[in-house]
Amino acid sequence: MITMPMNGRCALVTGASKGIGFAIARNFAMAGAHVVLVARDMATLAIARAEINKDAPGAKLVVVSADVATAEGCAHAFGTAERDLGQVDVLVNNAGISAAKPFVEVSDAEWQADLDLKLFAAIRLCRLALPKMSERRWGRILNILNTGAKAPRAGSTPTSVSRAAGLALTKALAFEGAPNNVLVNSLHVGLIESDQWERRSKAQSRPLEDIYADLAKNIPMGRVGTAEEFANMALFLASDAGSYITGTAINIDGGMSPAT
Repeated sequence: MITMPMNGRCALVTGASKGIGFAIARNFAMAGAHVVLVARDMATLAIARAEINKDAPGAKLVVVSADVATAEGCAHAFGTAERDLGQVDVLVNNAGISAAKPFVEVSDAEWQADLDLKLFAAIRLCRLALPKMSERRWGRILNILNTGAKAPRAGSTPTSVSRAAGLALTKALAFEGAPNNVLVNSLHVGLIESDQWERRSKAQSRPLEDIYADLAKNIPMGRVGTAEEFANMALFLASDAGSYITGTAINIDGGMSPAT
């Protein structure tokens, strides 16, 4: 049951058509927020909006096809949010895909693409959002990272590096935003049920349940988490329930990461 209302708040969520981003957008809408869902594929966004409408028929939902790896895409997404909703109270930087190789195998182009999508998208959207949140003296920014930002493993570049930079960005912005009640936090993904594992299941012709069972062997809680469980923490931090929390980096990983 939703106990953390966001009545009338306006949120922009990137990477919102599937997985964690979709779950966050749905949670926000069910809590009373109006939500801009941003992703690249309009067809997938339309499906996401229809699904959320079933659970939150009173929410205003706006879908924006934009590539936030570009400055133009960020400006388009944010501008549409302000045009259609009036303002952005909550920004969730969630766009990103898994990219992990041994360091010597990562090309310059791959480094640049990863930094553009995972770091510069957040930088550009925060730069658009922070001044107006500060003027209104209310704002929430959530950067969705992964546990590798704190405890990178071998073969984890470029993602672990871009995510570590995202953690530093979170901490810096939290100090700058705090005097104006703009709270900035990061949520760190562990092993969560998602479409990437579904794709692996099809590619390997293995039952999805078997893949999750193998992943769970390395998780102290003994299971893979759900996108909804992740989204519950995002809702807490975005609502007034999280009104005294900023600069935190919270793992949602069933106790898997060695770094808290």
